[in-house]
Amino acid sequence: MLAELDAIKSDALSAIEAITDESGLEEARVGFLGKKGRLTAASAGMRDVPKEQKKDVGQKLNEVRTAITAALEEKGAALTAAKDAAAFASIDATLPSRPLPEGGLHPLTHVLNEAVSILRRMGFALAEGPEIETEWHCFDALNTPEDHPARNESDTFYFENGKLLRTHTSSVQIRTMEKEVPPVRIIAPGSAFRRDEIDATHLSAFHQLEGLYVDKNVTLADLKGTLEYFFRELFGSKTEVRFRPHFFPFTEPSFEVDLKLHATGKAAKWIEIAGCGIVDPAVFSEVSTKRGDAAYNPSEISGFAFGMGLDRLAMIMYGIPDLRLLIENDVRFLQQFAK
Repeated sequence: MLAELDAIKSDALSAIEAITDESGLEEARVGFLGKKGRLTAASAGMRDVPKEQKKDVGQKLNEVRTAITAALEEKGAALTAAKDAAAFASIDATLPSRPLPEGGLHPLTHVLNEAVSILRRMGFALAEGPEIETEWHCFDALNTPEDHPARNESDTFYFENGKLLRTHTSSVQIRTMEKEVPPVRIIAPGSAFRRDEIDATHLSAFHQLEGLYVDKNVTLADLKGTLEYFFRELFGSKTEVRFRPHFFPFTEPSFEVDLKLHATGKAAKWIEIAGCGIVDPAVFSEVSTKRGDAAYNPSEISGFAFGMGLDRLAMIMYGIPDLRLLIENDVRFLQQFAK
């Protein structure tokens, strides 16, 4: 038995050494180590080996199997290396590489960058806040009554611990006033979430840009001038802007802002683009109570706030007919906006 195993080892190593391609390598593996291979057949003969020889034969069997396996792996590595070398032999490493396609910014990013740039020039600083919010920051501090539809589970995403996905970035305004004293002039771009059915004009996750200015003697004229300047810088100096009275819990008086949209081949029409107003004194009173001081005493300060959807700004700026195009990540669509 020992002599037979030595013969198998010798034959296997010789055969493997002579192999020149991968098919020959597989043939050798099956011929010696396969289910019907020579070494496998020899292993089956262990039951006939005398008891006193089983240890020596078993050791020899493992030795031969290890040697054949190692030889197969070494030959396989050599064949792969030779194949790679042959493939690279025809390559001229001095040739210039093929140009890679350039990436581009998403249309929402273009709009955000431009909007932030305009407002930064007007003295607004960037502010951030968490997307998972408390009811106090998202509703109570913003003078939103408990029976307001926005607080219903059919409109807002709530967690089991009572927190929620913010429905607007107005919560950043509250967090800023908690930490800073007037004058405050901030903008808060970011994501917001509502239980809206997704269609051409609505998404359940969207992007907002909100602003807040608090100081002494802030008036409606300041708000109107700020937004008119902003929209004319963003869409052009001839952009028509109008303000319509509206209602928001956290501002009084409140207004919706419309732009006159001129589409090629269509009659001009007004489209709602933003909400705004003078900050309701109740908001300042709630913040003052939370802070425990008179920094936001509504009898001494005033302010204005505004909010707009970046998704809608992008639709107007680029003539995008369907909001869903902004989230489908179709490269053919996005390549139009690469700069």
